[in-house]
Amino acid sequence: MIDITQPIYVLTIAAFVIGLIRMGNPATARSGILWAGIAMAFSIGATLFVPGLSNLVLIFTAILIGAVIGFIAARKVAIVDMPQMVAIYNGMGAGAASSIAAIELIRFGTSSFNLTIALVGAIIGNVSIAGSVIAFLKLQGWIRQKPIIFTLQQAANLIVVAVGVLFGILFLTHHSLLISYRSALIPFFILTIGYGFLMALPIGGADMPVLISLYNAMTGIAVGLEGFAISNYAMVVAGILVGAAGTILTLAMATAMNRSVVAILAGGFGKVQEESRTVSGNLKPISSEDVAVMLAYASTVAIVPGFGMASAQAQFKVRDLSDMLIAKGIKVFFAIHPVAGRMPGHMNVLLAEAGVPYDLLEDRDEANRAFQDVDVSLVIGANDVVNPAARIPGTALYGMPILDVDKSKNVVVLKRGAGKGFAGIENDLFYMDKTKMLYGDAQESISKVIQELKKL
Repeated sequence: MIDITQPIYVLTIAAFVIGLIRMGNPATARSGILWAGIAMAFSIGATLFVPGLSNLVLIFTAILIGAVIGFIAARKVAIVDMPQMVAIYNGMGAGAASSIAAIELIRFGTSSFNLTIALVGAIIGNVSIAGSVIAFLKLQGWIRQKPIIFTLQQAANLIVVAVGVLFGILFLTHHSLLISYRSALIPFFILTIGYGFLMALPIGGADMPVLISLYNAMTGIAVGLEGFAISNYAMVVAGILVGAAGTILTLAMATAMNRSVVAILAGGFGKVQEESRTVSGNLKPISSEDVAVMLAYASTVAIVPGFGMASAQAQFKVRDLSDMLIAKGIKVFFAIHPVAGRMPGHMNVLLAEAGVPYDLLEDRDEANRAFQDVDVSLVIGANDVVNPAARIPGTALYGMPILDVDKSKNVVVLKRGAGKGFAGIENDLFYMDKTKMLYGDAQESISKVIQELKKL
């Protein structure tokens, strides 16, 4: 059979690049996803024509099962649960890379260099799939979202991964007095997967955007390495693109939180802690009627969404409110912080689902230039990303770039209660004279404000 896979792979690689470029702009992101999806479909199709390919029945069965599960899950998942889906699907990619590595290592039918590449890819893939599972469980609420910490945790983690890598080295060098070199693969996989679980446990919900980006990058690297090991260059290029994009996004997320990736991986951020400093002022409740009056007489309104909007699934009501204000001639924009929510772009996805126009969304830097001219900032479930304590040395948030909501003329915060954010410190914004608190479920609160606006 003539090998037609390589020319098709070249075309699919070009399609992957086009898709990635188009994903860089909200207006073209949807088509970018379609480009990448079509490229992946053609890559899978081309692989079926590789000379000497066997087990076609098993391959088609696996493709069918995966396609059905993926289609049904993607159709049914709520947008608010998108972070969980991203986490677990990213883990599936890492698991696929680890499976390829396992097969290549067990066959032992390639060069020592390729076996080393496969082994490294297996380590990265094992850590990524295990960590992605923990991220999914935390986001889903099946295990506690706060950091899970125990004594000598980092030392224990290092021992587990070091022993796992040692078994991998024993496999490569064939030197072991205790077990055969092939048997060394069993503890190698168990320990490196175990390290992935242990690594993710101390990382709290506040760091989930960075963690998801990191695992995305790791999955891409693992796929690229395994593609190199089996000489599949579509996998190599696709893995490199995902790894590079994920790495850039991870660094951008860490910068947005003013923390290093190493500090994030060390974990512990978001654990409940006592705060020694005191914040002057009092929390000042406000009624939905008064909020409606404030909005009705404003010239410019900034809407600042956070995870509270996602948990209340209030994005559709938020869109209705913005449409009503715009119809009254009021200027409205949405201020988006890079790490608001539980995954990169979480707020953008929610607002896109609700049909909010892309040109109303402004990133942190754009929004911060505009806040001084804002009459009312409506903060919907955001906390740490709007906390002026980030400007105070010694606080857990110090140095984190925030949305300068406190520079607005008036602030209304929609919040369920008086709880603290993931950083475990009081939000200075909430105690300012210009800030009023509208307590309750965000969706219900906004519905009441809309009804009051209609009366006006």
